[in-house]
Amino acid sequence: MLTDVDQILRDLEAIRAKNPVVLSITNYVVTNTTANALLAIGASPIMSHAVEEMAELVGISGALVINLGTVAQEYLAAMDPAWSAAEAAGVPVVLDPVGAGASTLRTQTPLGLLARHKAGIVRGNASEIMTLAGSGGGARGVDSTARTDEAAGFAGELARRHACAVVVSGEADLVCQGAASARVLGGSALMPRVTGLGCTATALCGAFAAVNPNPFEAALGACVVMKVAGEMAAEKAAGPGTLQLHLYDALYALGEKDLRQRLRVER
Repeated sequence: MLTDVDQILRDLEAIRAKNPVVLSITNYVVTNTTANALLAIGASPIMSHAVEEMAELVGISGALVINLGTVAQEYLAAMDPAWSAAEAAGVPVVLDPVGAGASTLRTQTPLGLLARHKAGIVRGNASEIMTLAGSGGGARGVDSTARTDEAAGFAGELARRHACAVVVSGEADLVCQGAASARVLGGSALMPRVTGLGCTATALCGAFAAVNPNPFEAALGACVVMKVAGEMAAEKAAGPGTLQLHLYDALYALGEKDLRQRLRVER
């Protein structure tokens, strides 16, 4: 059985060798950030919300990421057709329910999508995941008012209900699916001061899901890489602006030595 480091290295090598296309219907605030992160890790991003091309783009993609940061009607209209095409093609889908609990639209939309489709990975902050599990998680806009550990039981319930992997991002990330559960430590206190790094973690879930059919392993790999790269970037950054700059470099350069020295996973 592979260790966590060995599995993540195998997946990272596969991303860099295969250059999988990750199609994202995503938040216009973070499009550039997540596209650059995918390029840095070795994947190939396509960002679109044109319903007319969804089926074609899904056909060339290794994963589909649906991010609810922008809930304009033209974005929403593309989500069901894209997800249906992904299901038909066997393409894994990652859902990020940005702001679930902050408004009726942001709550009912991901719940409806999950009711109609099969997710591979759902990634959100504690409040978002608690909301989807039915707790009314108490979001403040797109920010969480709950801690990761408070959402653990709700994450497990959501994972069982939808037979998917669930990630709760925070100071420590929680990854769960079925009986499997892990906490990923690391990162930097600077990371929440850069918009879109949660969305970046979701995009990385897409890259890992494109090369690993096990949703739990894919989600865990993405969380570890995000924490390790964030920690590496923070050591060189003077503040949030340069953290983002160095994060791309860290994702690009990340290797076996970095993972073995910095990986902190509790099971």
